[in-house]
Amino acid sequence: MRSNTPLAILTLTQEALAAPDLPSGVTPTLSHLVQHTAAVGSAYFQAQTREVLGYHVRAASGQMPDTPGMNAIAAHGLPVDTPLMRALEHSTVPLFIDDTAASPEGAGFYELGVRSVAAAPVRQERGQLIGAFLMHTFEPHRWTDDEAMLFGMVSGTIAALAGRLSAQEEAQRARESALRSLGLALEARDRETQGHTDRVTALALRMAERLQLPMEECEALRWGAYLHDIGKLAVPDAVLLKPGPLTPPEWHTMQLHVLDGHRFAQALSFLPPEALAVITDHHERWNGEGYPTGKAGRDISLGGRIFALCDVYDALVSHRPYKVAWTSQEALAELRAQAGQHFDPDLVQEFLAMVEETGHERL
Repeated sequence: MRSNTPLAILTLTQEALAAPDLPSGVTPTLSHLVQHTAAVGSAYFQAQTREVLGYHVRAASGQMPDTPGMNAIAAHGLPVDTPLMRALEHSTVPLFIDDTAASPEGAGFYELGVRSVAAAPVRQERGQLIGAFLMHTFEPHRWTDDEAMLFGMVSGTIAALAGRLSAQEEAQRARESALRSLGLALEARDRETQGHTDRVTALALRMAERLQLPMEECEALRWGAYLHDIGKLAVPDAVLLKPGPLTPPEWHTMQLHVLDGHRFAQALSFLPPEALAVITDHHERWNGEGYPTGKAGRDISLGGRIFALCDVYDALVSHRPYKVAWTSQEALAELRAQAGQHFDPDLVQEFLAMVEETGHERL
């Protein structure tokens, strides 16, 4: 099939620019290549680490070889010393191999079941190879001038965007790691049960998945969960680590950690309002008797309501210096009793159903 290449590039570029992540940004390009060339399949391979230990499939379209070697690549990646990838390290243009059985650069692909392949490099701004667009056939094929032009123009344009999306992903991973590390550091200072931050975050995300929340809301919930108690940085050790009951003034000081947490988190300019809401709302109660503002019902953010439920559950089933760990059944009975009081009753029902479906031991 012939392609109106300029219009195709414009459309594919618009889709890539609007994509929320790298796979969804490059998949339309892969599909376009399969539709408008002899290729039966196409894939985008990307290095997973800065050391480039291998290239892993991030997106694919069409048919992939059904061979043990291809299954191994799908699981472990394309080795960095693959001749084709080595050749791409020194090439500024796409490479076209009509018969992998007769080409040194195609070594290894014949055993995978690929007989012809085209490959275009994807680089970082400083020139390092970070991935490649590949398209292939299962029989020897002489790539035509039209196919070469389409592959070169389309992959070349989207390659720059793939590099940008890859850089964004790396920055996102760095943010994610920093926020989680901060949450774990706060957990250690507060003498929380080890793993509380990760457990309660995972629980909240499972609830979000169950409720089919959009990806950006799940991300905000995760970030808010990491930082929910960041305000305890401002709580004196004499109050935070006191083994016995707090006096009224001490309890007031403890409650201020929510407002301090909001203030601290606002300094992280990339945090969305939904993440800040988790921090400010996770001690509010459905009946309006929580703190810091006494919000009630659906005036409490959804993220705050979800996280509060998961946070209390994990606290109940965990051993603390001032309490023994409850059984899961005991904790669920308490959540049920607090539905409509402390917690959103609809969310409690969803939580109970989630436990019923997955089993107590998997929480």
